[in-house]
Amino acid sequence: MAGIVVVGAQWGDEGKGKAVDILGARVDYVVRYSGGNNAGHTLVVGDEKYALHLLPSGILNENAIPVIGNGVVIDLDVLFQEIDGLTARGLDVSNLLISANAHIITGYHQIIDKVTERFLGKHKIGTTGRGIGPAYSDKVNRIGIRVQDLLDESILRQKVSAALEQKNQLLLKLYNRAAISADAISENLLSYVERLRPMVTDTSRVLNQALDAGKIVLFEGAQAHHLDVDHGTYPYVTSSNPVAAGACIGAGVGPRRIDRAIGIFKAYTTRVGEGPFPTELKDEAGEKLRADGGEYGTTTGRPRRCGWFDALVVEAACMVNGFTDTFCTKLDVLTGWEKIPICVAYDINGERTNQLPMTQTDFHHAVPVYEFLDGWSEDISTARSFADLPRNAQAYIRRLEELIGVRISGIGVGADREETVVIHDLL
Repeated sequence: MAGIVVVGAQWGDEGKGKAVDILGARVDYVVRYSGGNNAGHTLVVGDEKYALHLLPSGILNENAIPVIGNGVVIDLDVLFQEIDGLTARGLDVSNLLISANAHIITGYHQIIDKVTERFLGKHKIGTTGRGIGPAYSDKVNRIGIRVQDLLDESILRQKVSAALEQKNQLLLKLYNRAAISADAISENLLSYVERLRPMVTDTSRVLNQALDAGKIVLFEGAQAHHLDVDHGTYPYVTSSNPVAAGACIGAGVGPRRIDRAIGIFKAYTTRVGEGPFPTELKDEAGEKLRADGGEYGTTTGRPRRCGWFDALVVEAACMVNGFTDTFCTKLDVLTGWEKIPICVAYDINGERTNQLPMTQTDFHHAVPVYEFLDGWSEDISTARSFADLPRNAQAYIRRLEELIGVRISGIGVGADREETVVIHDLL
């Protein structure tokens, strides 16, 4: 075993951080390969709670070297706030490595993100307003600012000025906003150079050499499959490729380096922002799931939309990502329900399908077809083996496994790192 990639199988917030944190104690490198600080991973270790937005979740494990890959977009303000916050709590994060090719989120990216969302009105995407989309747009348009540019002040100032020539015209003439100072942006970025410099390296080479040496590398995706810009519910998606294949591009390793792909999903379904959500509950049941699950965004604090488990959503993610294993989180949240619905198909204009619709139109019109399983009332937070779970909880897990077509190798039965049922070893 050498390369392992962890991917969310729904719309994010599945608890990837917990799975990565558990695995991180046994791996040599933990790599963020996509996204920015629009991601949020909450980790609970004993009495300590950690909220990470940009740093790899495995940074809490001192034996794993944390890496931010070239596919990530970095807000330096957030990066060093997180580093300082962890350092103040006694954690050593001095071994963090950052790709010289990763792109930087600047102040103008954040401004454009916010004004664009307001301009779209009812057609808004539901972004976090943190500049992630505009930073990726600049990357594709070849006017982005990379980490390595900060190491050459002359190059940095030239690139910032060139990027703002167009953006200031947009801000002034379309959005009626004041122009942005290129010098102010450059000075802000340059203020981080001395702290940043020791972390910057060719992470692609570092990771390939580690894999050559037989080290175990864990690739951690942000967001999730159905937020992928190619495979998600477009246009209500993120601006990168969090799917398993994205690890190769976002970290600079070849596809043969990935030995195992692990999909993470909740025992129910949640979503933040706009976009279709067939099993969404807009009633007391949805409110109960939100309250019991603590379903509020780690990054934004926004209440998450909640609904029953959608097998079609997860099955599609299993297919595209080629998951070898899955990990079901928050099973404990379903404790106390007399009956638990599972969406096993959709009714679309009178026709039943058990596959995710090809078109956005059909997905918007999909009506869930439910199968009802008996619930359980026993506290499952102390379960550590599958046999420890109540019979009905076991039946629920086995039915999910049948529907998604991939084995469930682990189950989260509480927020803490230790509150986990291991069925199959993930390493």
